[in-house]
Amino acid sequence: MLSFLKKSQHILGINARNLNYLRPSNSLRAIRIADNKLLTKKILRKASLPILQNYGLIRQIKELKGFDWTVLPPTFTLKPNRGLGGQGIVVVYGRKKKFPYPWIKADGRLVDIKDLENHILNILEGTFSLTSLPDIAFFEERIKLLKLLKSYVYRGIPDIRIIVYNSVPVMAQLRLPTRESSGQANLHQGGIGVGIDLGTGITTTAIHRGRLIEYAPDTRLLLKGLQIPEWKEILKLAIQAQIVSRLNFLGVDIAIDREKGPIISELNARPGLSIQIANLSPLADRLKRIKGLKVKSPLKGVKISQDLFGGEVEEILEEVSGKKVIGINEPIEIIDQQGNKYQTMAKIDTGAYRTAICASLTHQLGLNETMKYKKVRGALGLEERPIIEFSFILDKKLVSTEAFVADRSQMKYDIIVGRKDLKQFLVDPSKNVLMSSRALAKLKKS
Repeated sequence: MLSFLKKSQHILGINARNLNYLRPSNSLRAIRIADNKLLTKKILRKASLPILQNYGLIRQIKELKGFDWTVLPPTFTLKPNRGLGGQGIVVVYGRKKKFPYPWIKADGRLVDIKDLENHILNILEGTFSLTSLPDIAFFEERIKLLKLLKSYVYRGIPDIRIIVYNSVPVMAQLRLPTRESSGQANLHQGGIGVGIDLGTGITTTAIHRGRLIEYAPDTRLLLKGLQIPEWKEILKLAIQAQIVSRLNFLGVDIAIDREKGPIISELNARPGLSIQIANLSPLADRLKRIKGLKVKSPLKGVKISQDLFGGEVEEILEEVSGKKVIGINEPIEIIDQQGNKYQTMAKIDTGAYRTAICASLTHQLGLNETMKYKKVRGALGLEERPIIEFSFILDKKLVSTEAFVADRSQMKYDIIVGRKDLKQFLVDPSKNVLMSSRALAKLKKS
């Protein structure tokens, strides 16, 4: 650990050299745009890029006095327009039922209208502003937390910080809110940073306050090996944000809403460089490799990023974690009641918690004898659903499970494997077993 910390200090020692990229790459005009959150959102919206919704803004004291507090939803974020490093942000997690509410902050404390008014006055006075000049306060959408990450955060919304240079993502990390950070995904406030392999979108090294950690606070949940969904789309969005902002070197913060998908939450012309520690890699080395490249499109930039800065992590992850890396579809063998093996292709779905299997297949294999009904909480509330017990072999590993039974006769795959049964594996969405419909049908019949 001490040797790692020394190495970390060495990595941080190269930060001054990175200014050689920031200053020549970004015009003062572009930096001013990035420093103005409301203007940034306007430009991103004009380019049809996904952004967070505004619920209201307050420019002057008279607007504060006349503000209609009933327009605010139960959960939101209050931000200064020109804030820096997460300062001045208030994350509201919920509220009491009756007006005047009060609201519940992410750290569990109550906050009423008077508290918010006092905070907004500080924002208007420029207390949290980059230049200490008068500022604007605005209320912003707090997106719906992705279920995959719910157990890893404390009441806040995680985001993904991507450093983009010359239309190529060069480094990324997942930022997780903690109790210490008061629900903010900010490392300076006490949040957690987890490096992400650009090729696979799989998390690697986790840090907190500059020190290596393995588990999410107060849990035994490993931070290494998480698969970030829609990874290529996230990288593409980061490049598009850079092109629109005309910042050739910047940090793009992207959050994932469980209904809307990836959303750009903020641009940063001076991204913090602790991201190097979370990735165990000097940023300057990666910047040199793409300096002067002519990148024709965002998709080309994504490919360059994944080819240059990804792909090497799979073997390391398998060795360190003891888990096999699998793709988004995999051949499996289902074991029937007599111990016979039935081969088919399965969809690997980290968005689903429980495995689901086609009803006709359970009948064909004689698995219905184990069927029972269980009350589960779904989109429509508590419902009773058929569940069966069976085993299958995935990548030479035996998995015993309870699976939902559903009509999947119109679906491409007879079975989807949910994350409850993927604890022995890491999922790489770029790995895809290409198979024609005819070949898939032939495999199903075998």
